[in-house]
Amino acid sequence: MTPIHSPLPGTFYRSAAPGQPPLKADGDAVAIGDVIGLIEVMKSFHEVKSEVAGENIRFLVDNEDPVMAGAALAELG
Repeated sequence: MTPIHSPLPGTFYRSAAPGQPPLKADGDAVAIGDVIGLIEVMKSFHEVKSEVAGENIRFLVDNEDPVMAGAALAELG
């Protein structure tokens, strides 16, 4: 499994806005550069982009969970 790490500390969001579907769902394929979520830091949102490609993404944190920089957000199989 290849982890995708949080670049910043903050709150992790799986969708671009409330009420919208997640950017990626468990089981989706991921390409290099795909946005898998957003990190909110002091009302500023930063895209979390995958630096690797893979199949079957599995999220390790839930929507709106607080995360630390370097924390694993998801794994690619």
